[in-house]
Amino acid sequence: MNVTLIQEPEQLDALNKRILETDSVALDTEFHAERSYAARLMAVQLAIGDEAFIVDPLRLPELQSLAQALSTRGVVGHALQGDLKIFSARFHLLPAFAFDTQLAAAFCGYGISISLTDLVHDLTGVRLPKSQTVSDWSTRPFSEQQIAYLVDDVRYLFTLEERLRERLQAAGRFAWFEEESRSLTDPSQYRAEPERLYLRIPGAMRMNRRELGMLRELARLRDDLARERDVPVKYIIPDDVMSGIVHVRPKSKEDLSQLRRLDAGSRKAFGDRIVGAVAAGADLDENLLPPKPMRPIGGDRDAIVSCLNVLVGAIAAEHDLPPSLLATRAALERVARELPGTPEETAEFLGASSWRGRLVAEPLSRLMRGEISLTIARAGDGNPYVAIRGDGATV
Repeated sequence: MNVTLIQEPEQLDALNKRILETDSVALDTEFHAERSYAARLMAVQLAIGDEAFIVDPLRLPELQSLAQALSTRGVVGHALQGDLKIFSARFHLLPAFAFDTQLAAAFCGYGISISLTDLVHDLTGVRLPKSQTVSDWSTRPFSEQQIAYLVDDVRYLFTLEERLRERLQAAGRFAWFEEESRSLTDPSQYRAEPERLYLRIPGAMRMNRRELGMLRELARLRDDLARERDVPVKYIIPDDVMSGIVHVRPKSKEDLSQLRRLDAGSRKAFGDRIVGAVAAGADLDENLLPPKPMRPIGGDRDAIVSCLNVLVGAIAAEHDLPPSLLATRAALERVARELPGTPEETAEFLGASSWRGRLVAEPLSRLMRGEISLTIARAGDGNPYVAIRGDGATV
């Protein structure tokens, strides 16, 4: 495979033209996310036909034109969500469509998170080396081993796409995969909701609505400050300090000195904005205060969730699919809280796409109406499985 290292603007322009001349591009990225608000790109690997291109973001910090070119084409990649999240955050652009080989493999019975190394070995017989999995991608120049690793990340993607596509079509599941893939290029999937940031902070569950109003304003401020400085939010105000600020209810920067994990530099730099956020939350009209977070279900409802989860697991096993691809724990909790009466209502509370709704919504609805039951079959011969029974027969 021919390999070109893209480090000059003229090379990037030529690559963009190549992208616009093809229908689909193999894509992978290497990034560091430990010390920035949004992950920082360290390498972008692309394959077009039998050529590989390694784009160096440290030499070419302005990659908007690359993102623009890719936004008109499709991409093939493995576990693409992380890569596309960076494109959404950094460039506000996403490819026109995406084929995720990890997602396709899940619909082919490989489980929810098979690695690229294992999938390449299973489908091609090639065993990729793992020597650079913890490499420091900020170092320059790239070593020969690093370049070989970067190329391997895209070298086999088109082959995987072809073979997985064949399997999906043979199993009658390509439409399922295609429907699920649309979320990968949906910008809303990567957009943080400022109104809900406060719900991620430990201690929110124990606060009253007035305190939650202050916490929400603080969470918005922290996010804005982290974005402005391009650092992780925890570098601005740690989570436990967020709750502490609400309980202190500071009226001035000096009041913040009670919080030992909020250093003097932070108090000086944005202490006034912290005090302002607390005041804004404290002054909110009652009808504008956030609602109390929904508490975890307990007792009988928790047992219902467990039963629903067993049914989902049985359906997943029958179709050789990962249970988490059919319904999440949170979705099943919504069903247990609301107890919908019809398959259509059940699908709505599951937030299910049409293929997923057809597969699990009706059985879940029937289970809640008592029309089917779950039993353990063949326990005596050492090959037990969960059987779904209804009307006296196995469903």
